[in-house]
Amino acid sequence: MSLSQRLTAEFIGTFTLIFIGVSSICMNAGLVGIALAHGLALVVMITALGHISGGHYNPAVTVGLLAGGKINGKDAIAYIVAQLLGGVVGAMAVKAIVQPAVYEAVKLGTPMLSPDVSMGAGILLEMILTFFLAIVVYGSAVDGRTGKWGGLFIGLTVTMDILGTGPLTGASMNPARTFGPALAGGYWDGHLVYWIGPMLGGLLAGLVYTRWLRKEGMSA
Repeated sequence: MSLSQRLTAEFIGTFTLIFIGVSSICMNAGLVGIALAHGLALVVMITALGHISGGHYNPAVTVGLLAGGKINGKDAIAYIVAQLLGGVVGAMAVKAIVQPAVYEAVKLGTPMLSPDVSMGAGILLEMILTFFLAIVVYGSAVDGRTGKWGGLFIGLTVTMDILGTGPLTGASMNPARTFGPALAGGYWDGHLVYWIGPMLGGLLAGLVYTRWLRKEGMSA
């Protein structure tokens, strides 16, 4: 696939994740509904477009794959730009559809720290959650020992993480998921948490999997 095709797939997939995820929060779907909305969006888009771009839809996943030598630096930067654009356009689309009183009440679904969670704790939690996600990406999609079920397991990991810790940090695991609504709505509280934590988690997962867990014969 050409780079333009891959970037288009990354834009569409990330747009879908942010549009559906933010919409579920604006519609007050509850923790279970929000978790399922995010997870199902990933299942559908990874299944539909993953064969084109790999179905990253997340700068932290791209960084994790870069650390493991699964994507080159130039393409990784292009992927991250496409993902951020998809996140911004997805959030702006929700903002254009939903009434201001509705999206302002939930800050356009922008992940934020709970009042009793410090910045350091938030970074640690987002790092751990993203580590889980990126490890599953490697084990179910990159390594390939689970066959064609990667999209399902990746989506279920996001659902699991949101169900377990969503009230603490929003369980973003994805800088594009936070950056999109933050830029569209102007909500920047604790924003660095959602870059530092996920990027560290993705990087760590890429290093751990390719050095100690990878399938025998799988290229590093």
